[in-house]
Amino acid sequence: MRVTTRRRFLRLSGLGAVAAGSGGLAGIFVLGRAPAFAQGTTLHWLKFVDFVPVSDQLLRGKIADEAQKALGIKLQVETINGDGVQARISSAIQSKTGPDILMAVNNWAQLYADSAVDVSDIAEEIGKAQGGYYQTARDVAFDGTKWIAVPYTILGALLVNRVSWFKDVGSGPDKFPQTWEEYRAIGKLLKAKDRPYGQTLAHAFGDGPAFWYPYLWSWGGKEVEVDGKTVALNSKETLESVKFAVPFWNDCYDAGALSWDDAGNNRAFLANTISSTNNGASIYLLARSKPDTYLSEQGTPIYKDMFHAMLPKGPGGQFSYHVPFSNIIPAYTPNQKAAKDFLRWFQSKPIYSQWFTSQQGFSVGSTKMWEQDPLWKIDPVMVPFRTAAESGRYAGYAGPAGRAAAEAISKFIIVDMYTKAVQGMAPEDAVKWAHEEMVKIYNG
Repeated sequence: MRVTTRRRFLRLSGLGAVAAGSGGLAGIFVLGRAPAFAQGTTLHWLKFVDFVPVSDQLLRGKIADEAQKALGIKLQVETINGDGVQARISSAIQSKTGPDILMAVNNWAQLYADSAVDVSDIAEEIGKAQGGYYQTARDVAFDGTKWIAVPYTILGALLVNRVSWFKDVGSGPDKFPQTWEEYRAIGKLLKAKDRPYGQTLAHAFGDGPAFWYPYLWSWGGKEVEVDGKTVALNSKETLESVKFAVPFWNDCYDAGALSWDDAGNNRAFLANTISSTNNGASIYLLARSKPDTYLSEQGTPIYKDMFHAMLPKGPGGQFSYHVPFSNIIPAYTPNQKAAKDFLRWFQSKPIYSQWFTSQQGFSVGSTKMWEQDPLWKIDPVMVPFRTAAESGRYAGYAGPAGRAAAEAISKFIIVDMYTKAVQGMAPEDAVKWAHEEMVKIYNG
């Protein structure tokens, strides 16, 4: 009896040590119950309304149920329109009350570094286990000394195009324009057939930066030098990009896009009013999920007439901006340990894979492991998204993705530079205005 009792004691003690040593995660999976501190905790997670609705349903349903069983945590998921997320985050940080987990877009987390819990232990653990992070995911959630947010996902952004319409003007998946000049030439032909391109020039948190930032970089333009202090926007390269953008827009684009939000191009494409737009995979995925609802002008499922491609090259090269997301644990929450435990658990392969699969390729993941997921073998039209994040740059390039860069993208200065020129301001004046606004941010 003494031997049995001792062995049992050692076994239970060992499990407790493993659980403590791994931040609680190993113990959760081995023992099948939550650590004591998490029992009965309710976690409030604020995030944007997912463009793949089934993923939010999964979070509120199956994953919430599993969190309750595994962690003793009751998960409350609040979803709001994406363009309202940053205001809610700022309000919560300022009032020091609100959700326990805040989902940040782009490099917004850098704005709240001083008010965020250090999550280095979680972030490093996840990255090490999953093949490392994409550079973009790391840059937006790491402040140079510590992790201020846990990378959540990256939404790939590629041009989605109509196969038949491009073929009508001598282009298509196999002859897609490789440069902006070629893309403009094809766009002129398409707009003449009342099939324009569509791209927002409004304050759309995802679609605006995801097109106009890499467009700027492809001309050799940049907002700041590598030192992160010397504003470099007012350059010959930037000016050339603006001078080209004005006739490019007039020749090829739907003028209504000046006021589109992040769903504007989705609606227009699915309504057969535009031929090409830079977007996540949500347009294709929605059309594929409802083949009898979203039809081409010929009455056939529109998803069968779509393909994806990278943004064209400019004089400075070919670039992309894939929208990164991360989760902040605000310092004000009394549930810091439970929030950490939940994010560690949620981002683990067994749990995150459920959410990743529900995304159907809309998310490419923050870590490189997900490039090898079987999901990418299902539909060849989605394959270009598999490695899309490898080419992504972050807002603020070539400087760091720090607080200044986060403020600049939050104020849509790059987007507004092109908007002002398209609306009639002289390109030189538009560039000068944007440069001065950047100086206020970086050196103010």
